Amino acid sequence: MKARRVSQGLGFATLGLAALVARGGSETGPSPVKIQGVLIDEKCSANAQTRVVSGSDTHLEGGILWAYTHTRNCALMPECARSGYGVATHDNRFLKFDATGNRKAAEMLKASKKEDDLEIEVTGNIKGDTITVTSLTWQ
Repeated sequence: MKARRVSQGLGFATLGLAALVARGGSETGPSPVKIQGVLIDEKCSANAQTRVVSGSDTHLEGGILWAYTHTRNCALMPECARSGYGVATHDNRFLKFDATGNRKAAEMLKASKKEDDLEIEVTGNIKGDTITVTSLTWQ
């Protein structure tokens, strides 16, 4: 009898959790997340996607290792800067920044002495492939 009440209680708790998740994660809205990765412009972000190159020497190309070699000077080139910025993540995703994040990224790049290895931590809310940036810091 006691085991049955516990399982029924867990069932109600599971339903309550499912309802919170369906509404966005909490009573007050989604909680900001912290993402670590590499600051990169959207124009060059395709180079940071891991892909298989087939042929006589099938191999992987791109990925986070490529992103680490992306330079500050490239990210500040007018065409790259106009495309906007984002973070290349260690799980092979690219999250675009919102307008605030783009502004913060441009300011950080201009003020930095780093030439490459542009590792950052981004805090914000993710919706689709965009992150609404609340903070951006070098790692």
